[in-house]
Amino acid sequence: MIELFSSSAAWISLLTLTLMEIVLGIDNVIFISIVSGKLPVEQRKRARAIGIFLALFIRILLLMTISWIISLTFPVFTAFGNEISWRDIILMAGGLFLIGKSTSEIHQRITEGEEEHLPNTKKGATFKSIVGQIIVLDVVFSFDSIITAVGLADHISIMVIAVLISMGIMFIFATPVSDFIHKNPTMKMLALSFLIMIGMTLIVEGLDVHLPKGYVYFAMAFSLLVETLNLRLRKKDAARR
Repeated sequence: MIELFSSSAAWISLLTLTLMEIVLGIDNVIFISIVSGKLPVEQRKRARAIGIFLALFIRILLLMTISWIISLTFPVFTAFGNEISWRDIILMAGGLFLIGKSTSEIHQRITEGEEEHLPNTKKGATFKSIVGQIIVLDVVFSFDSIITAVGLADHISIMVIAVLISMGIMFIFATPVSDFIHKNPTMKMLALSFLIMIGMTLIVEGLDVHLPKGYVYFAMAFSLLVETLNLRLRKKDAARR
């Protein structure tokens, strides 16, 4: 292990991969924050902790089966001129799930308003069902994360360390991010829109269309900046009244 980090290339690889894992983990944190918000307040933190722990466990498990992961990128059939692999199928299924779930949340917020976000939250939302949804998206995001890791690092130990660091950062910021989203209804709507965009990105990637993620995250960052300015403006207007 010490010999591995004796070269600057290993440290650069670790830093690059850690930053990439943190960026990819933002999607996971947003989804976990939104679905855990359906639970009673006293169960939300536990659900978020379980979600992040499962994400960490699934990522490390997939890293231990890296040769199997690589085999999932080979085509299994051709559709409309595109070679489809199991990895593509997983990404497209995850994208459809994300779009469907986010669209459903937006529809419920529009039709039911803020009443569903009172302390007792939504009817029918059970702890097991929420954790189940988190597991489904953890698997999808983990596949995307691990395949990215394979392209950025040559050693599994570097990949594991990067995943551990990124998951630790996710755990630290999960509660503040979740509280911020739930205290600001318009921010939650923006977060749901982000998830729809991420779902579309997963589907496009599943169809082997290369979409630079820098464009996606730049659009998200710009939208977040605009909404943050709107929040400050609304607070100032409310203070003047």
